[in-house]
Amino acid sequence: MPTFERPGVTIHYEEHGPSQEEGRCPILLIAPGGMRSAIDFWDQAPWNPIEHLSDRYRVVAMDQRNAGGSRADLHSSHGWSTYTTDQLALLDHLDIGEFAVLGMCIGGSYTASLLATAPQRIRAAVTLQPIGRHENQERFHEMFDQWAEAQRDDHPEATEQDWAGFRANMYDGGGILFSVPDTALARFTTPWLVLMGGDRFHPEPVSRRLVELAPGATLVEKWKEPDHVEAGKEAVDAFLAEHLAES
Repeated sequence: MPTFERPGVTIHYEEHGPSQEEGRCPILLIAPGGMRSAIDFWDQAPWNPIEHLSDRYRVVAMDQRNAGGSRADLHSSHGWSTYTTDQLALLDHLDIGEFAVLGMCIGGSYTASLLATAPQRIRAAVTLQPIGRHENQERFHEMFDQWAEAQRDDHPEATEQDWAGFRANMYDGGGILFSVPDTALARFTTPWLVLMGGDRFHPEPVSRRLVELAPGATLVEKWKEPDHVEAGKEAVDAFLAEHLAES
């Protein structure tokens, strides 16, 4: 189990596929699972991008802090940018400059934060059913609180103020994706393929609005149902082949 350490955090990650020297741009995978975003959750997706992409691309999968095998301190100042710093630090550790990112669920919000922070490094982005704010704020508070309750014994350093501040930073600000204001989306020209969501945590209107706001974004409406899984995979394959061609 390879790990990467930086002050206050240990990140578990995996690498699959050919080395960077062998061709195409590497892909960072950000798993579904909400606050529990970890590599194992890819097994519950309609298709596992580790299995599907690692024959052609160097794939880096990671457990986010305090999920899976990753651990970190927790403080009231933490939020989306804290995770973004982890993600970029891991890529720096692996000597990866330019990269693509493929995220599902909460991975869409992490992707938006990456695009706001380091757009010059991101060649292309793919998001499967992004989470988002649409008449569902209380569901994200409930999800966070359930995760926090399971985490409390592992975080004696965290006060009630730390938990409350962290929750507010994650789910009380930003725009439809929580992690960035909607005005930031209008500046995202990076090619971005969005595979539409369709439930209370991943509302269809959020996917549609994201594509309206982000100039580089394109929507795939049908991809998750059994009859459409192969077409969805083909759309992702074609998008990545176009934008991650050997340089």
